[in-house]
Amino acid sequence: MTGYVLGVDLITGFLTPVALCDMSELFGVQSSAGADRVMVSFGERFAASEQFDVVFREGMALVEEVASYLDGAGRKEAKALKPPVSVLYATESMRLTTRLLDLASWLLIRRALKEGEINQEEARRKRARVKLKALGRPGHIKGFEDLPEALQDLVERSFALHDRIVMLDKSIASQVSNAAPRHDAETGADTTGNPVLAQMSLLRQAFGG
Repeated sequence: MTGYVLGVDLITGFLTPVALCDMSELFGVQSSAGADRVMVSFGERFAASEQFDVVFREGMALVEEVASYLDGAGRKEAKALKPPVSVLYATESMRLTTRLLDLASWLLIRRALKEGEINQEEARRKRARVKLKALGRPGHIKGFEDLPEALQDLVERSFALHDRIVMLDKSIASQVSNAAPRHDAETGADTTGNPVLAQMSLLRQAFGG
């Protein structure tokens, strides 16, 4: 099975050419003095791109890997555990399953929209029912290091996927306003009223760039 690869290379390959070309020409942004600024969603562009297909495949592969582990090697490992680790295993495996089901739902919604199976309004309604919660982060769980290494690895990778999808989701849903000042978390640049910089800032955070 292909390893879990959701790295900087994926998003850098998408953003670098954008940074080097004419934004208005690439994304159809019309600008003029006194005119209202046009919202340009890099998140929407990404969700409709080939890069999204890669993220989708990686996410679904992780879902399959987790299901295979919990039904196979994980089941055997769980039988060898004693309380309180056995209880923790049951709790964390349930949280892992729930987390991945939510992430898979998000990915399926975005793919359905990309393929034209649903429209933007349908996607919005379906997305509202998906809870992208971050319960059970390893650093907050007492005894996490006592769990089987394979489960620890899967939990950590699920959170890596979760954090990227949450940031991409924010980029897609964000409505950039001129009223509130914003600054790029990495460069400190003022992104107020500049939807391009604001969207790029969100995506940089999402993919560790």
